[in-house]
Amino acid sequence: MKANISKEYVLAKRRYLDLGVDTGAALKKLKKVSLSLHCWQGDDVSGFENEGVALSGGIAVTGNRFGKAKTPEMLRKDLEKALSFLPGKHRVNLHASYGDFRIKKNDRNEVSRENFTGWVAWAKSLGLKLDFNSTFFSHPKANEGFTLSSKDPAIRSFWVEHAKKCRDIASWFGKSLGGSSVHNLWIPDGMKDLTVDKRGYRQNLLKSLDSIYAQKLPGGTIKDAVESKLFGIGSESFVVGSTEFYLSYALKHNLMLCLDMGHFHPTESIADKISSLLLFQKEILLHVSRGVRWDSDHVVIYDDSLKDLMFEVKRNDAFDRTFLALDYFDASINRIGAWVIGARAAQKAILNALLEPTSKLVKAEESGDLFSRLALLEEQKAMPLGAVWNYFCEQEGVPSGDSWINEVLTYEKEVLSKR
Repeated sequence: MKANISKEYVLAKRRYLDLGVDTGAALKKLKKVSLSLHCWQGDDVSGFENEGVALSGGIAVTGNRFGKAKTPEMLRKDLEKALSFLPGKHRVNLHASYGDFRIKKNDRNEVSRENFTGWVAWAKSLGLKLDFNSTFFSHPKANEGFTLSSKDPAIRSFWVEHAKKCRDIASWFGKSLGGSSVHNLWIPDGMKDLTVDKRGYRQNLLKSLDSIYAQKLPGGTIKDAVESKLFGIGSESFVVGSTEFYLSYALKHNLMLCLDMGHFHPTESIADKISSLLLFQKEILLHVSRGVRWDSDHVVIYDDSLKDLMFEVKRNDAFDRTFLALDYFDASINRIGAWVIGARAAQKAILNALLEPTSKLVKAEESGDLFSRLALLEEQKAMPLGAVWNYFCEQEGVPSGDSWINEVLTYEKEVLSKR
């Protein structure tokens, strides 16, 4: 099979060369692009604070397949298995609720580095970097629908302290693991029905954020991002942290804006926003997800929305300015398989973008030859991407084609089914 993959790659390389594309150069660039693998796919966003606590804050997971990770050790083992099927070097993305609270049962406003010593030791042993997220949902002090924007000063203070503790942990991740840790902030704040004092809630959020980001941390250890949303379950009519709010705040305070593929209107493409944002932002964070009719966080697949997004990052020559993080959760299928399907789909879309004859397309566009531009875009759809992808997997020492599926099923039989 490996011999066939090499032969197919040689043929594919020639075909791409005819378009003026160097597949070798594309693969070198692909190898440098890291995905941040989200821990919450492995346990349905439950975390390890309190067993059996119901999700809240508009978070909903469907399915109840066996094999869910119940401890940090189980989750790390599952992540290792998923990472073993991904070519290249990647990151792991944690939420604050995924600390080891057996060490010390800290509440959110007291969460500390101590709760994550196991994660840092694990990451060091594998040469991984960790990203981090404050967790503003599934907590008694978030049950009224408001956290950082609450009109109760005590609630606001609790969550401001939580975010400060999380930024300290992220900075510690960066320092301990030799690079910056991306810290993302998303809150579920909003209302189900018509809201009158929108300005009041947003003023509260503004004050909370100013307090959080006034905290000075060592340079080069943390990259901060803020994430907007159109609506959520329980916040259908009003979301405090809208795109307009966070875009303005990010630009004013030199933070990254996080765009989630599921956080906009179903027909709205975040790919269209990339070229504008990168004119004003040094770096951006993209949450790679898939909404079906709403922000349903389906497993990412190799579809048009994903391809369009990666094309725009490539056309802006911005893979070194863009942080890519997966964000979905599906408990109806094998959870390791869900991780791998989504991650490999994202990598294929990146490769497909890197193999685009962009300079040739731009030349046709600028000369007014719009026929050739459209014809080339159509021809690219039938190019042998799969042959280049399989070759890359073999070169990186991970399974190519569908050979990884049986390994996931074996792991399910030997490990997950016994939990």
